Amino acid sequence: MPSAIVPSVSGGMLAVHALAQGARRAIMAFLAALLAVISIGGCSDEPATGPVPIHYGRDTCDLCRMIISDPRFASQIRGGPGHKAYKFDDIGDALVFLDRQTWKDDPNVEFWVMDVETGKTWLDARKAHYMSGMQSPMAHGFGAYPEPRPGSIDFETMRTQAAKRASNLYCRPDAETNQTKFVR
Repeated sequence: MPSAIVPSVSGGMLAVHALAQGARRAIMAFLAALLAVISIGGCSDEPATGPVPIHYGRDTCDLCRMIISDPRFASQIRGGPGHKAYKFDDIGDALVFLDRQTWKDDPNVEFWVMDVETGKTWLDARKAHYMSGMQSPMAHGFGAYPEPRPGSIDFETMRTQAAKRASNLYCRPDAETNQTKFVR
């Protein structure tokens, strides 16, 4: 019986063809992944300025890493590389965090605190008025108000008092003596 005539393809050509197909698939997969990353990045719900939403009971403080659970004492700082928003469970933690940053004196740094009465309204921290003696999440003890109250203090006064308290809370050098105080 005569044998069928089959065109001959060498093994080398098959290998080159299979390699080309694999390379095309890899390039297409890479481009699809790149497109997905770009489109997800473009859909970010984070505004370029101002505070971002905090998911209470889930988001963590950027200083102490504890869960942010009480909206009345939440605060945010936006600054540094990329003008990123940092979240905190207590204004004292925000102040300690900011003090550690090389960009702390940048005039573009934004600082936000929550109105302690409502827990729903963000206030510019530098324009807010503060009452001390409150039970705040990290024991810094300050709450922010939009308007002055009897006994309230301004931002700079609160900042100075918070620095003194932070030296006791975080084993930092005391603001006045530069001596380290250790906590039990």
